[in-house]
Amino acid sequence: MYKVLREEKMAKRGELTTVHGTIQTPVFMNVGTIAAIKGAVSTEDLEGIKTQVQLSNTYHLHVRPGDEIVKKMGGLHKFMSWNRPILTDSGGFQVFSLSGLRRIKEEGVYFRSHIDGHKIFMGPEESMQIQSNLASTIAMAFDECPSSVAEREYVENSVNRTTRWLKRCKDKMAELNSREDTINRHQLLFGINQGAIFEDIRIRHAQEISEMDLDGYAVGGLAVGESHEEMYRILDAVVPHLPRNKPTYLMGVGTPANILEGVERGIDFFDCVYPSRNGRHGHVYTNQGKLNLFNAKYELDARPIEEGCQCPACRRYSRAYIRHLLKAKEMLGMRLCVLHNLYFYNTMMEEIRDALDAGRFAEYKKAKLAGFEENDRK
Repeated sequence: MYKVLREEKMAKRGELTTVHGTIQTPVFMNVGTIAAIKGAVSTEDLEGIKTQVQLSNTYHLHVRPGDEIVKKMGGLHKFMSWNRPILTDSGGFQVFSLSGLRRIKEEGVYFRSHIDGHKIFMGPEESMQIQSNLASTIAMAFDECPSSVAEREYVENSVNRTTRWLKRCKDKMAELNSREDTINRHQLLFGINQGAIFEDIRIRHAQEISEMDLDGYAVGGLAVGESHEEMYRILDAVVPHLPRNKPTYLMGVGTPANILEGVERGIDFFDCVYPSRNGRHGHVYTNQGKLNLFNAKYELDARPIEEGCQCPACRRYSRAYIRHLLKAKEMLGMRLCVLHNLYFYNTMMEEIRDALDAGRFAEYKKAKLAGFEENDRK
């Protein structure tokens, strides 16, 4: 069950109660594509850096180790020893990202595995079955994510098919949740709004899927090549047409600034690989902007990544030491940067929730964005 606790214009402060615990929103979901955060981050680490939700990928876990194996191991929560909520995406994004390895038909999508080339078929029913086997808290509907530069006719046909697929997903989920052998019979289903950068298509699709009374709604197909301004324009157009009394999820977004802009427009859930990916390359987030620890100026810098930060890296290690680890290609350097970045994101979400509770989100957002720009002015 989802309820809105506070509102500040379009921004929402809410909570979603699930079988695996209550999620305080707005929330950032830490991306563990194959049931692990890249950078040697353990479940204990995630618990210690304020992670509420872990996100895993249906397609990748279906390919390896196999969702049937995960089911035999008691589901994803037991498999990775994580007892808080998990969201699994549907495999739909791979329809976009593996465009050279797939064919889209009405029944679903024919893939070739990116690992060994073997043939895979995934449609709405298959995606729901895989996610039921994984026993995640929240399952995403199977959709197609059209390119942001796709022609209007292609986008219209794609979105219409995604709507038909969503109906099939809902029916299959209801059937799976009624089975005695289903691990998580309280699995939630989120639908996904698509439409590239065509406002009218997006709005029509939002209205259609809102009528299906799903557990939550996502805005997909953004941060795939369009400008930030285009993304914000689409959010301004679409979010008002999604149910206010259901959680809203902006998929695959983004930078700290993107998140602040998304919250202002009514988004509850975010996920992005940026904090872990950038961390593995020595790029770390601070309240004064992003730092590249490979830069020579940090060679003798005895300060932590950020003064006052309570993450595992900043409590103990200097910029100079972490830079040395990165230069020497020691895994610990990557691990410390990833831990810092995820802690930074999770802490920022905590601050956003506190600001919304206090009715001062606009003030907080302005100050936070000004801080991020400090590095640019130096």
